[in-house]
Amino acid sequence: MIEIATLLLLVQAAPPAVPAMPPGVIHEAGVEYSSVGQKSLLDVVRPRNASGPLPLVLLVHGGGFRAGHRNSYLPVAIRLAERGYVAATASYRLAPRHQYPAPVEDVKAAVRFLKANAARFQLDPAKVCAMGGSAGGHLVLMLGLTGQGEERVNCVVNYYGPTDFTQSYSKSVDAAQVLPQFLGGHLDQNRLIHQQASPINWVTPQAAPTLSIHGTKDAYVAYEHSLWITERLVAAGVEAELETLSGAGHGFRGADAEKAEARAFGFFDKHLKASPAQRRILVSDHGPKGEIIATEWPSGRVLWTKPNKRGHDVQSLPGGHALFTIGPDKTVQEVDAAGNVVWSYSDGLEHPLAAQRLPNGNTLIGDAKLGKVIEVTPGKKVVWTYSSPDIANMRMRNSRRTPAGTTLIAVEAVAKIIEVDTAGKIIWQWQAPNGENRRAYQALRLPNGNTMISISDPGEVVEVDPAGKVVRSIAGAKPDIQFGWASGMAVFEDGHWLISDYTGRRLVEVDLKGKVVNEMRHSERTIASVDVIR
Repeated sequence: MIEIATLLLLVQAAPPAVPAMPPGVIHEAGVEYSSVGQKSLLDVVRPRNASGPLPLVLLVHGGGFRAGHRNSYLPVAIRLAERGYVAATASYRLAPRHQYPAPVEDVKAAVRFLKANAARFQLDPAKVCAMGGSAGGHLVLMLGLTGQGEERVNCVVNYYGPTDFTQSYSKSVDAAQVLPQFLGGHLDQNRLIHQQASPINWVTPQAAPTLSIHGTKDAYVAYEHSLWITERLVAAGVEAELETLSGAGHGFRGADAEKAEARAFGFFDKHLKASPAQRRILVSDHGPKGEIIATEWPSGRVLWTKPNKRGHDVQSLPGGHALFTIGPDKTVQEVDAAGNVVWSYSDGLEHPLAAQRLPNGNTLIGDAKLGKVIEVTPGKKVVWTYSSPDIANMRMRNSRRTPAGTTLIAVEAVAKIIEVDTAGKIIWQWQAPNGENRRAYQALRLPNGNTMISISDPGEVVEVDPAGKVVRSIAGAKPDIQFGWASGMAVFEDGHWLISDYTGRRLVEVDLKGKVVNEMRHSERTIASVDVIR
């Protein structure tokens, strides 16, 4: 009777078929990159009409160090080429004829070869990452941990690779058959080589940024292997991430495979593609640090800060000026680009939470304790007032003037938005469903006449038409994005929305379809309001 392990080897003896190549890619097959020990080959797939050097991803197959073929990664290589990468799938020397460290030496040689032939393959030798699965995951980890000089890579993506061979035997269905062939003996007789071949023992602060992707039900390489290496890398100060696929086994299928690949490709984009254009934003930190911050987006690089004593609102003004509230001081301030106070207002205020500089040069101020919204001239004369007990005693939050001259006020306590005209009459209102258990922070009028509203429990941003119908929802009950409490909002020039998840302590940029395109987490900050610096 044929053992399962032997059967697997027989099945894998024939290499996977080469997939049909789309017209937009070029495939060079069987390129020799090394002749040490045997002739080692790789395939290169790249965009047909690419201009300029492109980033490279080296793909290393699995197969228990004794089987597998580079063709198995050609479908991934095609998708990478269609995404603007050069992708190379490499073969390497296999056990038991070739044992550790032969395959590690091979993947390093593949990187050296590709960099040396950068012009031939239209690749950028300064932008190289590697990805592998199972045995291939182990090999790319070793590459990212021990590669020197022309072997070094910018990042590594490890699919369920073993990281500590001394811990492999107890939780693997085939380690006892596979590892002695690769390492020259069983753990009991050859512990030193098991230790030397384990990536976890090679971690240093110089290791490449690493993403590990692993299923919790992996019967061949226990999930803990990726957990261990991630924790060790983080402890060494290396950028390391772990994507956990709950219930997934060894070799992803269906939705798990799609999620893993999307995560991997995003990691490559982050480390290999040109950095996205940095925009500048202002945020109001209502948390313990209590300051407004000018920062680049999405890099998060802080440009300057200014204390606001845990105020709520902030607005970007021309010339680098900023308008913001300082609730404890009962004040609204404007500072210039150097941080000098150039205007302030505090007359009769008790707890200003909202401030907006209007096109006419006046300032709209919302005082939540008084339940009053006022318009003040530069000379500090009050020219308009709306007040109501319904918004007093901290029941309101943000207020904003619309292009039509009306004023939107968020009645936080009952998750309601009211629109008030110049005569102080409520001409429109919208009540969030289950309002007694929700909170509203801000409402902004859109050019199409609809209103964007941020609410909590669940955290959600909704677009509401004049009839009160929700025509778009971001987050809420949908599983793709979950906000704790959506608070401040702003819109970029490309139509993307920047949303503060107040209790989630993060900023999220979503595109026109509501998909997250950038995210910045702030463990030390609780951001109430945001604005885009124009």
